Amino acid sequence: MIIRPQQHWLALIFVWHGSVLSKVISRLLLNFLLSIAVIVMLPWYTSLGIKLTVAPFSILGVAIAIFLGFRNNASYSRFVEARQLWGQLMIAARSLFREVKNTLPDDPRLGEFVRLQIAFAHSLRMTLRRLPQEETLTSLLPPHQLPQVMSAHSPANRILLLMGEWLAVRRRSGDLSDILFHSLNNRLNDMSAVLAGCERIANTPIPFAYTLILHRTVYIFCILLPFALVVDLHYMTPFISVLISYTFISLDALAEELEDPFGLENNDLPLDAICNAMEIDLLQMNDETDIPKKQLPDKNYQIT
Repeated sequence: MIIRPQQHWLALIFVWHGSVLSKVISRLLLNFLLSIAVIVMLPWYTSLGIKLTVAPFSILGVAIAIFLGFRNNASYSRFVEARQLWGQLMIAARSLFREVKNTLPDDPRLGEFVRLQIAFAHSLRMTLRRLPQEETLTSLLPPHQLPQVMSAHSPANRILLLMGEWLAVRRRSGDLSDILFHSLNNRLNDMSAVLAGCERIANTPIPFAYTLILHRTVYIFCILLPFALVVDLHYMTPFISVLISYTFISLDALAEELEDPFGLENNDLPLDAICNAMEIDLLQMNDETDIPKKQLPDKNYQIT
């Protein structure tokens, strides 16, 4: 995610990091070169008796803009829902450990429960980003639990089970009453709901046919656009064509980027930073001293 301080409107025009321009610059360059080629071929083009006008492109452009708006709204809705789910996870994790510590203040194994919660967040992050988990989880889980987690279809779900077992042991020993156990189990259910919600977003993309139709239409529009502009604009054709193409291609690229909010691109959710904040909070709640530093944006204002 890009986190920038407030900037002057003029400075924003020239921003590079965080925009999708770096992804579409090569396509815009091809459009610019095509426009120059169309200008060179104009005498031959007009001799064929084929003349494209701006009128159909105006109608098609409005239609494409509407459908791009729909697709961007759908992608942004996925982004917002994903952020809400991770916010709910933060609430559930803090509340769960607060209740556990207030109920079992003298339990010598509170640190083990804290690390199970931290392991759950990191496991969910790495699952959504399809990253290897063993190295990170090795530092958080006991050796006898790590093989169980790594062999599970959903490692994060297995860690939830281990948290439930940790609480169940205290219940059977009489340290937790049935009412308190039920309350704590509801917190685990909240975390399970977050897990299922994130898996639903990650495993259910926007229908491919819808994306493909819009993608094809945008690029056909941008390829044919110089042929319609060249008769009236002549040498201004490359600049106007690139400007219009930038709008459509950038919106298409941004929708594609937001469709998977859990990725590592500029405008995806900063899952590393969220897990880092959760880890700091939980360790401080347990009065530990070995606490990681808060993750901050880099020199390009990007935070993962």
